[in-house]
Amino acid sequence: MFVKICGITNEDDALLAVAMGADAVGFVFAPSPRQVSAQVVFDITRRLPPEILTVGVFRGDLPDRIFDMVSKSGIKAVQLHGNEPLSTVVALADNVRWIIKAVTAGSREARVANQFGTDLILVDAPEPGSGLVFDWSLTDEMPSGIRMILAGGLTAENVAEAVRYVRPWGVDVSSGVESAPGKKDALKLRRFIANARAAAPVEDVTGDSGNDFPYDWADE
Repeated sequence: MFVKICGITNEDDALLAVAMGADAVGFVFAPSPRQVSAQVVFDITRRLPPEILTVGVFRGDLPDRIFDMVSKSGIKAVQLHGNEPLSTVVALADNVRWIIKAVTAGSREARVANQFGTDLILVDAPEPGSGLVFDWSLTDEMPSGIRMILAGGLTAENVAEAVRYVRPWGVDVSSGVESAPGKKDALKLRRFIANARAAAPVEDVTGDSGNDFPYDWADE
């Protein structure tokens, strides 16, 4: 079970997420209360273990700006959280190994999520970052053959139910593990990660389901 902690704004929270067992940490470059600069992210990423996937979140940016931010920040992966076309994914793919395409649950984009040129698909609520839960049955409309990362209003209290119902490849959380906007809570982080992993099917933990876990991002 892949676990991504998003909305990281400082080094202490990044190191805390890693210590609690997160596989990935996300930094928001798009306009947001949790927006951070490339320099801040660079100072954080160089302190993290190489096996941690570091992700930059963008919304509606052109490939040239994304490339520039990737270079300056030292992140390994890009998350596209806007209405980016397939051409943007194609343009990025030559220089960025890991691309996560976010789609809205129930949308046309969600139903054709296997056509975006990346199999890492994050499905979110209609209001990304709102902390609201969406109807998980909407994920039934999504195509097979993708690595679905479930987001949208997840907390330590509901993540286990979500994992059992949706059976995603991974989960993503930001506000659900915070004590205040942009500040992570150690207890919430620990409980969220533990509950997500405990609810994952056994084959997802051992790697027998084809989910490629445990996964060493440092080898890529």
